[in-house]
Amino acid sequence: MGDVRADIREFLSSRRARITPEQAGLPAYGGNRRVQGLRREEVAMLTGVSVDYYVRLERGNLAGASESVLDALATTLKLDDAERSYLFDLARAAGPGRRPVTKPAASVRAPVQQVLDAMSDAPAWVRNGRHDILAANRMGRALYSPVFDSPSRPVNTTRFTYLDPAARDFWRDYDQVAKDGAAMLRLEAGRNPHDPDLIRLVGELSTQSELFRERWASRDVMFHRSGVKRLHHPVVGDLDLNYESMELPSEPGLVMNVYTAPADSPTADALRMLASWAATLTPDEHPAATPAP
Repeated sequence: MGDVRADIREFLSSRRARITPEQAGLPAYGGNRRVQGLRREEVAMLTGVSVDYYVRLERGNLAGASESVLDALATTLKLDDAERSYLFDLARAAGPGRRPVTKPAASVRAPVQQVLDAMSDAPAWVRNGRHDILAANRMGRALYSPVFDSPSRPVNTTRFTYLDPAARDFWRDYDQVAKDGAAMLRLEAGRNPHDPDLIRLVGELSTQSELFRERWASRDVMFHRSGVKRLHHPVVGDLDLNYESMELPSEPGLVMNVYTAPADSPTADALRMLASWAATLTPDEHPAATPAP
């Protein structure tokens, strides 16, 4: 992180390597290809630029590339929405005098906490782009009690995932959660490549976790908008929760996550049990939980 030219080079080359000529609609000739995926000249042809120009782009010279060229390149490389956004962020970062558009917040305003507290039945919390949990309601703190119990501060879901042994019991889809966490941090690094706290976090995870180093080197990026989170809570057992992640327009860079379950489902019953347990806790209390059967 911090070397934008290297990020561009490795991202474009990795995306190029995953596309076969057949996927790109090119004729497949016999013989051995010396490169995995598309050749640079094939990407240039499909994008509508010269080979020399594409080579400069892949070497990290995205500064000055027009929006139409970036769009065409994203189409050629079959980038998804998150990858396309990351490409444009890299292009902006490559420009002269580039600095973060927004500095990720370290706290929330009182009205945001009031919104969280008003959702008394649904676990909810607010994070920044580094995955620091900045605020939560009572149910959110109870649901993520193993994360809050982790000794590292600030409370951070991706640090917990990679560095706390409890994470493998808490996340029932541990491998996917680990992959997603690294991909989301990579996307944030494109938006805010000079954020010192993010640089420190990536350095900490890279130093202490071989798995994180592998995930980070993949150059994968992703949005985290909605889906199902499968947890094993130490008090109420297994949970299959629907989540929605919503950006806060009044708080650039902050996202609110809200968790729900279908009525009359086993997870809905477990959430009611969680609410009873949460009612026994003070806002900052996270006693050791009795393992669920």
